[in-house]
Amino acid sequence: MKKVTPGDPEPKVVPARRGLLHVVDAAQYSLAGLHRLSRETAARLELLAAGGAALGFLWRGAEIWHWAVLVSLVALVLAIEAINTALEILVDRVSPEWSLMAKDAKDLGSLAVGLMLLVSGGFVALVMTGVI
Repeated sequence: MKKVTPGDPEPKVVPARRGLLHVVDAAQYSLAGLHRLSRETAARLELLAAGGAALGFLWRGAEIWHWAVLVSLVALVLAIEAINTALEILVDRVSPEWSLMAKDAKDLGSLAVGLMLLVSGGFVALVMTGVI
């Protein structure tokens, strides 16, 4: 991982740490990713929808396994959203001009998020209607 300090002519490559320090570093990178994802409107809307689903589950008296599946689906939606955001950032960096391949890459990332939202929304609908 490169660490850039203002004023440095060349970024320094810091060797990966081992053991528990590696876990600490990985957790910090994950928190930085969560912070970056929180700047995405789509992720904020997905969390808002998850809050709405949670309120609906409370009102409906959802079973514990419903809650476990909901939490898992929300985590998966956010994970796919994070991957989609990373893909879009990379595509914009590599191909700042319009290209069909860049469009395809972004559309496929969007499809992944959309499919996950359909699955999640379908599950919430089934619980709310009492089908499951």
